Amino acid sequence: MPQVALVNVNKVYHPGNIQAAFDVNLSIEKREFIVLVGPSGCGKTTILRMIAGLEEASSGKIYIADKLVNDIPPKDRDIAMVFQSYALYPHMTVFQNMSFALRLRKYPKEEILARVNEAAEILGIKNLLDRKPKELSGGQRQRVALGRAIVRKPAVFLFDEPLSNLDAKLRVQMRTEIKKLHQRLQATMVYVTHDQTEALTMGDRIVVVKDGLVQQVADPIALYKRPVNKFVASFIGSPPMNFLNGHLARADRKLYFQNGAFKVRVNDAAAEKLAPYENRDIVFGIRAEDIYDKLFASEASPDNTVRATCEVVEPMGAEAYLYLRAGAHSFIARVSGHIRPGVNQDLDLVIDMGQAHFFDPETEKAVL
Repeated sequence: MPQVALVNVNKVYHPGNIQAAFDVNLSIEKREFIVLVGPSGCGKTTILRMIAGLEEASSGKIYIADKLVNDIPPKDRDIAMVFQSYALYPHMTVFQNMSFALRLRKYPKEEILARVNEAAEILGIKNLLDRKPKELSGGQRQRVALGRAIVRKPAVFLFDEPLSNLDAKLRVQMRTEIKKLHQRLQATMVYVTHDQTEALTMGDRIVVVKDGLVQQVADPIALYKRPVNKFVASFIGSPPMNFLNGHLARADRKLYFQNGAFKVRVNDAAAEKLAPYENRDIVFGIRAEDIYDKLFASEASPDNTVRATCEVVEPMGAEAYLYLRAGAHSFIARVSGHIRPGVNQDLDLVIDMGQAHFFDPETEKAVL
Protein backbone atom coordinates (compact mmCIF):
# COMPACT_ATOMS: atom_id res chain seq x y z
CA MET A 1 0.00 0.00 0.00
CA PRO A 2 1.16 3.59 -0.63
CA GLN A 3 1.92 5.82 2.35
CA VAL A 4 -0.96 8.12 1.32
CA ALA A 5 -3.80 7.20 -1.02
CA LEU A 6 -6.81 9.19 -2.20
CA VAL A 7 -9.53 7.16 -3.89
CA ASN A 8 -12.29 8.97 -5.82
CA VAL A 9 -12.11 11.93 -3.45
CA ASN A 10 -14.51 14.82 -4.04
CA LYS A 11 -15.03 18.07 -2.18
CA VAL A 12 -18.20 20.15 -2.54
CA TYR A 13 -18.77 23.34 -0.57
CA HIS A 14 -22.30 24.23 0.50
CA PRO A 15 -24.25 26.41 -0.01
CA GLY A 16 -23.66 27.00 -3.68
CA ASN A 17 -22.57 23.48 -4.64
CA ILE A 18 -19.06 24.70 -5.42
CA GLN A 19 -16.93 21.67 -6.25
CA ALA A 20 -13.26 22.18 -5.35
CA ALA A 21 -12.03 18.65 -6.11
CA PHE A 22 -13.30 16.13 -8.67
CA ASP A 23 -12.65 12.38 -8.31
CA VAL A 24 -9.07 12.77 -7.12
CA ASN A 25 -7.15 9.49 -7.31
CA LEU A 26 -3.60 9.74 -6.06
CA SER A 27 -1.07 7.29 -4.60
CA ILE A 28 1.93 8.68 -2.73
CA GLU A 29 4.66 6.17 -1.98
CA LYS A 30 6.67 5.95 1.21
CA ARG A 31 9.63 8.41 1.28
CA GLU A 32 8.32 10.18 -1.85
CA PHE A 33 8.40 13.96 -2.27
CA ILE A 34 5.30 14.86 -4.25
CA VAL A 35 4.29 18.37 -5.29
CA LEU A 36 0.76 19.62 -5.99
CA VAL A 37 0.97 22.57 -8.37
CA GLY A 38 -1.53 24.75 -10.17
CA PRO A 39 -2.89 28.30 -10.37
CA SER A 40 -4.59 30.00 -7.43
CA GLY A 41 -8.01 28.53 -6.72
CA CYS A 42 -7.38 25.25 -8.56
CA GLY A 43 -8.05 23.05 -5.48
CA LYS A 44 -4.50 21.96 -4.59
CA THR A 45 -4.65 23.33 -1.02
CA THR A 46 -8.10 21.79 -0.57
CA ILE A 47 -6.63 18.38 -1.47
CA LEU A 48 -3.81 18.90 1.04
CA ARG A 49 -6.22 19.98 3.77
CA MET A 50 -8.37 16.89 3.17
CA ILE A 51 -5.27 14.72 3.70
CA ALA A 52 -4.61 16.66 6.91
CA GLY A 53 -8.21 16.35 8.08
CA LEU A 54 -8.73 20.13 8.14
CA GLU A 55 -11.35 19.70 5.42
CA GLU A 56 -13.83 16.83 5.26
CA ALA A 57 -14.04 14.94 1.99
CA SER A 58 -17.57 15.01 0.54
CA SER A 59 -17.03 11.52 -0.83
CA GLY A 60 -14.23 9.06 -1.47
CA LYS A 61 -11.61 7.52 0.80
CA ILE A 62 -8.32 8.79 2.22
CA TYR A 63 -5.69 6.41 3.58
CA ILE A 64 -2.54 7.20 5.54
CA ALA A 65 -0.16 4.35 6.31
CA ASP A 66 -2.79 1.74 5.30
CA LYS A 67 -5.38 3.27 7.66
CA LEU A 68 -8.67 4.78 6.50
CA VAL A 69 -8.63 8.27 8.06
CA ASN A 70 -11.84 9.90 6.79
CA ASP A 71 -13.34 9.93 10.30
CA ILE A 72 -10.08 10.38 12.22
CA PRO A 73 -9.35 13.90 13.57
CA PRO A 74 -6.18 15.73 12.40
CA LYS A 75 -4.32 15.22 15.67
CA ASP A 76 -4.57 11.44 15.31
CA ARG A 77 -3.57 11.16 11.62
CA ASP A 78 0.18 11.06 12.28
CA ILE A 79 0.84 14.07 10.05
CA ALA A 80 2.71 17.33 10.59
CA MET A 81 1.83 20.45 8.64
CA VAL A 82 3.94 23.50 7.76
CA PHE A 83 1.85 26.55 6.91
CA GLN A 84 2.48 29.57 4.71
CA SER A 85 2.09 31.88 7.71
CA TYR A 86 4.60 29.93 9.94
CA ALA A 87 1.90 29.87 12.70
CA LEU A 88 4.39 30.39 15.56
CA TYR A 89 3.25 31.41 19.04
CA PRO A 90 4.68 34.94 19.52
CA HIS A 91 4.96 34.66 23.33
CA MET A 92 6.96 31.41 23.22
CA THR A 93 10.66 30.91 22.55
CA VAL A 94 11.88 28.86 19.60
CA PHE A 95 12.42 25.89 21.93
CA GLN A 96 8.90 26.20 23.33
CA ASN A 97 7.37 26.49 19.84
CA MET A 98 9.23 23.44 18.58
CA SER A 99 8.42 21.35 21.62
CA PHE A 100 4.79 22.42 22.03
CA ALA A 101 3.17 19.38 20.39
CA LEU A 102 5.41 17.00 22.33
CA ARG A 103 4.59 18.71 25.63
CA LEU A 104 0.86 18.41 24.86
CA ARG A 105 1.35 14.68 24.41
CA LYS A 106 3.21 14.42 27.74
CA TYR A 107 6.50 13.22 26.26
CA PRO A 108 9.32 12.83 28.84
CA LYS A 109 11.45 15.98 29.20
CA GLU A 110 14.61 14.12 28.16
CA GLU A 111 13.03 12.96 24.90
CA ILE A 112 11.65 16.44 24.17
CA LEU A 113 15.09 17.96 24.71
CA ALA A 114 16.75 15.32 22.51
CA ARG A 115 14.23 15.72 19.66
CA VAL A 116 14.35 19.53 19.68
CA ASN A 117 18.14 19.59 19.77
CA GLU A 118 18.33 17.06 16.93
CA ALA A 119 15.93 19.10 14.76
CA ALA A 120 17.72 22.36 15.61
CA GLU A 121 21.04 20.75 14.63
CA ILE A 122 19.62 19.59 11.29
CA LEU A 123 18.23 23.08 10.55
CA GLY A 124 21.17 25.07 11.89
CA ILE A 125 19.14 26.99 14.49
CA LYS A 126 20.63 25.74 17.78
CA ASN A 127 21.76 29.28 18.57
CA LEU A 128 18.18 30.57 18.23
CA LEU A 129 16.42 28.31 20.73
CA ASP A 130 16.06 31.06 23.36
CA ARG A 131 14.76 33.72 20.99
CA LYS A 132 11.15 34.65 20.30
CA PRO A 133 9.65 34.81 16.79
CA LYS A 134 9.79 38.63 16.62
CA GLU A 135 13.59 38.40 16.94
CA LEU A 136 13.88 36.14 13.88
CA SER A 137 14.10 36.78 10.15
CA GLY A 138 11.58 35.25 7.73
CA GLY A 139 13.96 32.44 6.83
CA GLN A 140 14.68 31.67 10.48
CA ARG A 141 10.95 31.57 11.28
CA GLN A 142 10.45 29.14 8.41
CA ARG A 143 13.17 26.90 9.84
CA VAL A 144 11.46 26.96 13.24
CA ALA A 145 8.16 25.94 11.59
CA LEU A 146 10.02 23.09 9.88
CA GLY A 147 11.63 22.11 13.18
CA ARG A 148 8.26 21.97 14.91
CA ALA A 149 7.16 19.46 12.25
CA ILE A 150 10.38 17.42 12.39
CA VAL A 151 10.23 16.79 16.15
CA ARG A 152 6.89 15.05 15.68
CA LYS A 153 8.51 12.36 13.46
CA PRO A 154 5.21 11.94 11.59
CA ALA A 155 4.27 9.46 8.89
CA VAL A 156 3.67 12.34 6.45
CA PHE A 157 4.85 15.96 6.21
CA LEU A 158 2.42 18.40 4.59
CA PHE A 159 3.62 21.77 3.26
CA ASP A 160 1.13 24.49 2.30
CA GLU A 161 3.06 27.04 0.17
CA PRO A 162 5.67 27.46 2.94
CA LEU A 163 7.98 29.75 0.97
CA SER A 164 5.44 32.28 -0.34
CA ASN A 165 6.34 34.95 2.22
CA LEU A 166 10.09 34.85 1.53
CA ASP A 167 12.06 37.00 -0.91
CA ALA A 168 13.31 35.45 -4.17
CA LYS A 169 16.88 34.71 -3.00
CA LEU A 170 15.73 33.15 0.26
CA ARG A 171 13.13 31.05 -1.54
CA VAL A 172 15.85 29.46 -3.66
CA GLN A 173 17.92 28.77 -0.54
CA MET A 174 15.00 27.34 1.45
CA ARG A 175 13.75 25.05 -1.32
CA THR A 176 17.27 23.57 -1.44
CA GLU A 177 17.20 23.15 2.34
CA ILE A 178 13.81 21.41 2.24
CA LYS A 179 15.03 19.04 -0.47
CA LYS A 180 18.15 18.23 1.60
CA LEU A 181 15.89 17.70 4.60
CA HIS A 182 13.81 15.20 2.65
CA GLN A 183 16.92 13.28 1.61
CA ARG A 184 18.20 13.24 5.18
CA LEU A 185 14.94 12.25 6.88
CA GLN A 186 13.76 9.90 4.11
CA ALA A 187 10.24 11.03 4.94
CA THR A 188 7.05 11.18 2.90
CA MET A 189 6.35 14.80 1.95
CA VAL A 190 3.41 16.43 0.17
CA TYR A 191 4.12 19.99 -0.94
CA VAL A 192 1.69 22.56 -2.36
CA THR A 193 2.84 25.50 -4.48
CA HIS A 194 1.66 27.71 -7.33
CA ASP A 195 5.29 28.18 -8.45
CA GLN A 196 6.11 25.73 -11.25
CA THR A 197 9.85 26.34 -10.76
CA GLU A 198 9.55 25.08 -7.17
CA ALA A 199 7.59 22.09 -8.42
CA LEU A 200 10.14 21.15 -11.10
CA THR A 201 13.16 21.53 -8.82
CA MET A 202 11.75 19.81 -5.72
CA GLY A 203 9.32 17.05 -6.63
CA ASP A 204 10.03 13.38 -7.27
CA ARG A 205 6.64 13.52 -8.97
CA ILE A 206 4.39 16.46 -9.72
CA VAL A 207 0.60 16.59 -9.66
CA VAL A 208 -0.77 19.33 -11.92
CA VAL A 209 -4.23 20.51 -10.86
CA LYS A 210 -6.70 22.76 -12.68
CA ASP A 211 -10.25 23.60 -11.60
CA GLY A 212 -10.26 20.75 -9.08
CA LEU A 213 -9.21 18.15 -11.65
CA VAL A 214 -5.88 16.34 -11.67
CA GLN A 215 -4.49 16.95 -15.16
CA GLN A 216 -1.29 14.88 -15.05
CA VAL A 217 0.94 13.08 -12.54
CA ALA A 218 4.52 12.54 -13.65
CA ASP A 219 8.17 13.10 -12.82
CA PRO A 220 9.49 16.59 -13.73
CA ILE A 221 11.21 15.57 -16.98
CA ALA A 222 8.22 13.62 -18.31
CA LEU A 223 5.91 16.47 -17.38
CA TYR A 224 8.09 18.98 -19.22
CA LYS A 225 8.81 16.84 -22.27
CA ARG A 226 5.48 15.01 -22.62
CA PRO A 227 2.58 17.15 -21.35
CA VAL A 228 -0.78 15.46 -21.82
CA ASN A 229 -2.65 18.63 -22.74
CA LYS A 230 -2.24 22.28 -23.61
CA PHE A 231 -2.78 23.48 -20.02
CA VAL A 232 0.07 21.39 -18.62
CA ALA A 233 2.31 22.44 -21.49
CA SER A 234 1.58 26.11 -20.82
CA PHE A 235 1.78 25.96 -17.04
CA ILE A 236 5.01 23.97 -16.72
CA GLY A 237 8.08 25.78 -17.97
CA SER A 238 9.33 29.36 -17.96
CA PRO A 239 8.76 31.05 -20.30
CA PRO A 240 5.65 29.03 -21.16
CA MET A 241 5.46 26.96 -24.32
CA ASN A 242 4.66 28.89 -27.52
CA PHE A 243 1.34 27.97 -29.16
CA LEU A 244 0.49 28.75 -32.77
CA ASN A 245 -2.85 28.01 -34.37
CA GLY A 246 -2.67 26.72 -37.95
CA HIS A 247 -3.34 23.71 -40.10
CA LEU A 248 -1.54 20.72 -41.58
CA ALA A 249 -1.17 20.47 -45.34
CA ARG A 250 0.84 18.24 -47.65
CA ALA A 251 3.14 19.46 -50.42
CA ASP A 252 5.58 17.34 -52.44
CA ARG A 253 4.65 14.36 -50.22
CA LYS A 254 5.79 16.27 -47.14
CA LEU A 255 3.53 17.37 -44.31
CA TYR A 256 3.75 21.00 -43.20
CA PHE A 257 2.32 23.05 -40.37
CA GLN A 258 1.50 26.50 -41.63
CA ASN A 259 -0.40 29.68 -41.09
CA GLY A 260 0.51 32.64 -43.23
CA ALA A 261 4.22 33.46 -43.02
CA PHE A 262 4.89 30.66 -40.52
CA LYS A 263 5.52 27.35 -42.28
CA VAL A 264 7.59 24.38 -41.02
CA ARG A 265 7.89 20.77 -42.09
CA VAL A 266 6.70 18.01 -39.77
CA ASN A 267 9.21 15.19 -39.17
CA ASP A 268 8.43 11.95 -41.04
CA ALA A 269 7.90 9.96 -37.82
CA ALA A 270 5.53 12.62 -36.48
CA ALA A 271 3.73 12.89 -39.82
CA GLU A 272 2.41 9.33 -39.47
CA LYS A 273 0.81 10.11 -36.10
CA LEU A 274 -0.59 13.40 -37.38
CA ALA A 275 -2.11 11.90 -40.56
CA PRO A 276 -5.71 12.13 -39.19
CA TYR A 277 -5.24 15.91 -38.87
CA GLU A 278 -4.12 16.46 -42.47
CA ASN A 279 -6.02 19.41 -43.98
CA ARG A 280 -7.42 20.19 -40.53
CA ASP A 281 -6.75 22.85 -37.91
CA ILE A 282 -4.27 22.00 -35.18
CA VAL A 283 -2.28 23.78 -32.46
CA PHE A 284 1.51 23.73 -32.83
CA GLY A 285 3.60 24.01 -29.65
CA ILE A 286 7.32 24.70 -29.32
CA ARG A 287 9.37 25.65 -26.28
CA ALA A 288 11.47 28.81 -26.31
CA GLU A 289 14.78 26.92 -26.05
CA ASP A 290 13.96 24.90 -29.19
CA ILE A 291 14.10 27.99 -31.40
CA TYR A 292 17.58 29.03 -32.64
CA ASP A 293 19.12 31.89 -34.54
CA LYS A 294 20.08 30.42 -37.93
CA LEU A 295 23.63 31.78 -37.55
CA PHE A 296 24.17 29.55 -34.51
CA ALA A 297 22.13 26.48 -35.53
CA SER A 298 23.95 23.23 -36.36
CA GLU A 299 21.23 22.05 -38.74
CA ALA A 300 19.14 24.41 -40.81
CA SER A 301 17.07 23.99 -43.95
CA PRO A 302 14.31 26.02 -45.60
CA ASP A 303 11.85 23.41 -44.27
CA ASN A 304 12.42 24.34 -40.63
CA THR A 305 13.42 28.00 -40.93
CA VAL A 306 11.08 30.95 -40.50
CA ARG A 307 11.70 34.68 -40.69
CA ALA A 308 10.51 36.75 -37.74
CA THR A 309 10.87 40.28 -36.46
CA CYS A 310 12.37 40.84 -33.01
CA GLU A 311 10.08 43.20 -31.09
CA VAL A 312 11.59 43.08 -27.58
CA VAL A 313 14.84 41.74 -26.09
CA GLU A 314 14.97 40.80 -22.40
CA PRO A 315 18.58 40.25 -21.23
CA MET A 316 18.68 37.64 -18.43
CA GLY A 317 22.45 37.40 -18.01
CA ALA A 318 23.57 34.04 -19.38
CA GLU A 319 20.54 33.97 -21.68
CA ALA A 320 18.11 36.35 -23.33
CA TYR A 321 14.41 36.17 -24.20
CA LEU A 322 13.49 37.36 -27.67
CA TYR A 323 9.87 38.38 -28.25
CA LEU A 324 9.23 37.74 -31.92
CA ARG A 325 6.54 38.13 -34.54
CA ALA A 326 6.05 36.19 -37.79
CA GLY A 327 2.97 37.42 -39.61
CA ALA A 328 0.09 37.25 -37.13
CA HIS A 329 1.99 35.01 -34.70
CA SER A 330 3.88 36.14 -31.60
CA PHE A 331 6.29 33.79 -29.83
CA ILE A 332 9.33 33.74 -27.55
CA ALA A 333 12.81 32.31 -28.11
CA ARG A 334 15.33 31.73 -25.33
CA VAL A 335 18.83 32.20 -26.70
CA SER A 336 22.40 32.66 -25.47
CA GLY A 337 22.98 35.96 -23.68
CA HIS A 338 25.55 37.11 -26.25
CA ILE A 339 22.90 37.12 -29.02
CA ARG A 340 21.51 40.65 -28.89
CA PRO A 341 19.52 41.56 -32.01
CA GLY A 342 18.20 45.05 -32.39
CA VAL A 343 14.54 45.91 -31.96
CA ASN A 344 12.59 45.52 -35.24
CA GLN A 345 15.46 43.49 -36.70
CA ASP A 346 14.48 40.55 -38.92
CA LEU A 347 15.94 37.17 -37.97
CA ASP A 348 16.03 33.77 -39.65
CA LEU A 349 15.06 31.26 -36.97
CA VAL A 350 15.45 27.49 -36.99
CA ILE A 351 12.69 25.46 -35.32
CA ASP A 352 13.79 22.14 -33.80
CA MET A 353 10.92 20.05 -35.14
CA GLY A 354 12.14 17.03 -33.19
CA GLN A 355 10.86 18.85 -30.10
CA ALA A 356 7.55 19.99 -31.58
CA HIS A 357 4.21 19.36 -29.86
CA PHE A 358 0.75 19.26 -31.44
CA PHE A 359 -2.61 19.63 -29.69
CA ASP A 360 -6.20 19.10 -30.75
CA PRO A 361 -7.78 22.60 -31.01
CA GLU A 362 -11.09 21.43 -29.50
CA THR A 363 -10.11 19.02 -26.71
CA GLU A 364 -6.66 20.62 -26.15
CA LYS A 365 -5.28 17.12 -25.59
CA ALA A 366 -1.79 16.32 -26.88
CA VAL A 367 -1.77 14.62 -30.27
CA LEU A 368 2.03 14.38 -30.31
